[in-house]
Amino acid sequence: MATTDDIPTKLDWSTTQPYPAWEAARTKCPVLHFEAGSATGGDGYQITRYADAEKVLRDWQTFSSSINAEHIGQFMGELILAMDGAEHRAYRNLVAHAFRASALERWDGELIRPTIDRLIDPIAPAGRADLVEAITTKYPVQVICGIVGVPLEDHEQFHHWAEEINTGPLDPPRGHAASQAMRDYLAPIVEDRRREPQGDLISDLVTAEIDGHQLTDEKIYGFLRLLLPAGAETTFRVMGNALLALLTHPDDMARVLADRELIAPVIEETLRWETSVTQVSRVTTKDVEVAGCPIPAGASVGVITGSADRDDSRFVDADEWRLDRPSAHHLAFGTGPHQCLGMHLARLELRIGLDAILERLPNLRLDPDAPAPVIEGYAFRGPNALPALFDPA
Repeated sequence: MATTDDIPTKLDWSTTQPYPAWEAARTKCPVLHFEAGSATGGDGYQITRYADAEKVLRDWQTFSSSINAEHIGQFMGELILAMDGAEHRAYRNLVAHAFRASALERWDGELIRPTIDRLIDPIAPAGRADLVEAITTKYPVQVICGIVGVPLEDHEQFHHWAEEINTGPLDPPRGHAASQAMRDYLAPIVEDRRREPQGDLISDLVTAEIDGHQLTDEKIYGFLRLLLPAGAETTFRVMGNALLALLTHPDDMARVLADRELIAPVIEETLRWETSVTQVSRVTTKDVEVAGCPIPAGASVGVITGSADRDDSRFVDADEWRLDRPSAHHLAFGTGPHQCLGMHLARLELRIGLDAILERLPNLRLDPDAPAPVIEGYAFRGPNALPALFDPA
């Protein structure tokens, strides 16, 4: 079993660069063991290699998602993320149709393109902007609010709540307060949709049935507390990562500007290289071995998808961002029965958003007089700022 000598004794979760430690683990032994009180916050195990991570995520009977009820569930409520087996399939099927790629295309002209254009409009004449502040932190949360049925004018409040709910385990009082505030805000909207359903996701949730039974309020609010932060937080970070990749690879930027079909591989390579969420939580239901390392029943297991997608046995020169990398399945959206429900929406938002930014902000480049942007963080990764210059429209 690998030791944790390469892990800092105290993590700054917002600025840590964990990839060197994960690379060391993959080289020495792919399973890291942390004792209670360690840098990761508790006794548990981390899976760092691609093959093992993929196997664990597919084996829901041995590696259960129920641990999410204990961890993030205390801030989000009753979660589909914490269900397994038949219960998980039933609830997932209720909402899966709304997130199929074909179903999402309706939001292209109705919501997604108008949202990104509305954000670019005020900065296009200026010739300079922080792309994180002006676009990436606002765009995905406005889109998910529109799909769910939440007024767009409240998107900044939802972005704030989403951040505090996602980081709830690091500051429980703040996380619980944000969770309750979001529920209080959503309650009258949910009741309104019960009386008069509309063409949004909340209407779908309040009218859905499983075996003749409608969803309870707590399951509805749990799903919304999961969806709004997940749909907002993860996409905004990976969008910043994609922009930074292009801005620091000018030859590839020129190729993408000449051929917008290359936006698709830009997105997939960025998801692999710098996904916004680096790990998935599971708990063992029985004693098991992973790569020859014993893990006891009831142990917390962190599947480090960020490490798995940097595994050189799966991806050649995995630390490098390469536009021409041969296509291969990555774990940015997980895999198995809990594969991310919103992956088609995320890809659609990224494709439309990146295309609009490149089209409407010509000669886009990093501001040489500003500090160089950095992708950082342990569990959530992305640049905090992207100061850029472009030709004024």
